[in-house]
Amino acid sequence: MQLHQKLIALAKGGPGSERAVSMETAKGVKEALESLGATVVEVDVTDGGFEVPEGVMAVFNVVHGTYGEDGGLQAELERRGLPYTGAGSVSSALAFDKGMSKARFVESGVPTTEYQLLALEGAGVEDIRIAVPLVIKPLREGSSVGVHIIKDAAEIPGALADLGRFGTEALVEPFISGKELTVGILGDEVLPVVHIQPRDGFYDITNKYPWLTGKGGSDYFCPAELSEETTRRVQEAALAAHRALGVEVYSRVDVLLDAEERPYVLEVNTIPGMTATSLLPKAARAAGIMYPELCARILELSLGVTR
Repeated sequence: MQLHQKLIALAKGGPGSERAVSMETAKGVKEALESLGATVVEVDVTDGGFEVPEGVMAVFNVVHGTYGEDGGLQAELERRGLPYTGAGSVSSALAFDKGMSKARFVESGVPTTEYQLLALEGAGVEDIRIAVPLVIKPLREGSSVGVHIIKDAAEIPGALADLGRFGTEALVEPFISGKELTVGILGDEVLPVVHIQPRDGFYDITNKYPWLTGKGGSDYFCPAELSEETTRRVQEAALAAHRALGVEVYSRVDVLLDAEERPYVLEVNTIPGMTATSLLPKAARAAGIMYPELCARILELSLGVTR
């Protein structure tokens, strides 16, 4: 795609818990687009009052989480008639809400765990129908913010109290011990599977972004060391999840693989990280797509979508 002298607005930041990650993603995307000859104007987004310069080719959205990934920013850009990258407002909202996306996975036959939507007000141990060990997480947060892995029922009251910071409902799922995998989708192409191995605990924000927290970290293996048959099943599950939610352009699908090598889709990320340690660029590189080309492909595919 020819980007020489094209003006691109880079939407970054956001009001949510992933703001710092978005700002780091923006650095990489800006450098990549400029290396292709584009003129990039950075737009720090905190709410709907942001300004986009006239004459832009598109808005490249790297606002992770709240407002940038939940359909809010997309709806505002659609209202203004501005082209932008990634999933549309409807599919973004669906993917960002873990309860709604779980329901769609079940409807569509996507392999996923059983789950319970839990109203937090007045909830106690007796209201949880899923046996320990289990996972409780906010319905509408990214980067594993607010996730609690419960190994003992005595831990539940404290987890429920903490989850109240993130909304009035939470998602409860059984805890599955196994390999943490992620699969990038770019257009109709399913990228190589990445195996994530946290150095301690699970793949939370500490282990995802050690540069942000100053501790933790993970090791990554791409392509994941899986049999051809297991790789195929994991990639098929990821693509089925992406399509079940109607996601346009690209995504990164998180999958757990249990001891019997059965895949369970956890969620679909519609604005996956694009930092130096992020997984979509790793998977693209394993498929022979370098970072600048990945950014250009996202732009090109996005401009082909009818909003």
